[in-house]
Amino acid sequence: MSVETLQAAGPVPFGQLVPVTVHFDDLDALGMLHNSRYPLLVERAWAEYWHGHGFGFDGDWAAAGDMCNVIKEMRVSYERPVTRPGHYAAHLWVERLGRTGLTYGFRLCDADGTGTYAQGHRVLVRVDPQALRPTPWSERARAIAAGLLRPEAEAA
Repeated sequence: MSVETLQAAGPVPFGQLVPVTVHFDDLDALGMLHNSRYPLLVERAWAEYWHGHGFGFDGDWAAAGDMCNVIKEMRVSYERPVTRPGHYAAHLWVERLGRTGLTYGFRLCDADGTGTYAQGHRVLVRVDPQALRPTPWSERARAIAAGLLRPEAEAA
């Protein structure tokens, strides 16, 4: 499986746009995308992105490698409601790449990268599947994540 990423051009000078779809049943009783669906769409976009680079999880934590990670923190700011089903995008990038931790930024936006609906960040920690203690990211995962570093983050 490969992820179909959109070109980061014009309003998206860094990171990747990954297509996401909002379905009718994602909307709440007020006809807006339910607040829990925003991070779910972003999570699915990240899963597609990593699957497109050969990473996956098939139920075996010992073999999961870099996919064996936990969430330490998540922040979402809801900017404006999504009020209809359709094609949108998750704009994904890396804010910080540490030895065992990774902070990524995201926006749920229009399919072309304009019009932000929600934005935020999430901190992941890679863990050893037996000890459940932090363990370093592989060099391969680090190289892929480094390719998504936000330019201001690279300088820091």
